[in-house]
Amino acid sequence: MDSLYWIIFGILALIALSVILSSFFTVRTAEVAVVTRFGKFLRVAEPGLNWKTPFFDIVAGTVSLRVNQITLTMETKTRDNVFVTIPISVQTRVRPERVFDAYYKLSDPVSQIKSYVEQVILGHVPGMTLDDVFASQSSIALAVKQELDADMSAFGYEIVNVLVTDIVPDAKVKSAMNDINAAQREQVAANARGEAEKILVVKKAEAEAESKALQGQGVANERKAIVEGLQVSIEQFQKVVEGSSAKEVMQLVLITQYFDTLKSIGESDKTNTLFLTHSPAAVKDVSDQILESMLVAQRATP
Repeated sequence: MDSLYWIIFGILALIALSVILSSFFTVRTAEVAVVTRFGKFLRVAEPGLNWKTPFFDIVAGTVSLRVNQITLTMETKTRDNVFVTIPISVQTRVRPERVFDAYYKLSDPVSQIKSYVEQVILGHVPGMTLDDVFASQSSIALAVKQELDADMSAFGYEIVNVLVTDIVPDAKVKSAMNDINAAQREQVAANARGEAEKILVVKKAEAEAESKALQGQGVANERKAIVEGLQVSIEQFQKVVEGSSAKEVMQLVLITQYFDTLKSIGESDKTNTLFLTHSPAAVKDVSDQILESMLVAQRATP
């Protein structure tokens, strides 16, 4: 009897020990446990070692308090009838004080959050042009966050952040946009090249005008020097040969210059062939014309 008694006592002790040990449970950091009693919510167990009433209380499940990222891709149409794909990242977490709502009110939180995001996107993007969508990524994300945060707070969820990571139009639309951008840049480059060529043409014309002006001044100075030299020669010749007229002196000077010119042409082996009148009468005609021009100019001078 004594041995049977100790056996029964040992079994009861093991049962009692197992019951006591099963009454303790642990919850990991950044998580909470939902404890129920006969299927009814009882309390939320914090991280660490916890105790529950044996046979009455059970741990129905755990809820993570970490930030969870939900990634989805939305396809919609803009106001100017361009289909775009919008990748969106939604960062959510359960509010510690609303664990009951997060655990019991949503059966599939991820799918339901995606549905809310799609509803908000479809309420904003179709009223915007493609350019507005590209320029308003941050405002779209902010609008999604505000509306989603207001809707999900009733279910115990906090929307930490919403990121619109990209705007992806149809491939043909993207190619057309690149072509338009390239054409605009080419137009700007063409305008720049045209302005540069215009500046070069203007500068070249200014340089030619200045060059011609300087050439004219040089010719005028040369002729002035020739006239002054002839005048000095005539005056000196008249002093040497008394009674000689200016006409006679000019004819003599021209004849001298004429023969000097013929001599210079003959001495050079690379001079092109020139057809000149070289009779004395022709020289006299030239001298008469020059003298007549000088006399007319002298009479016209006040």
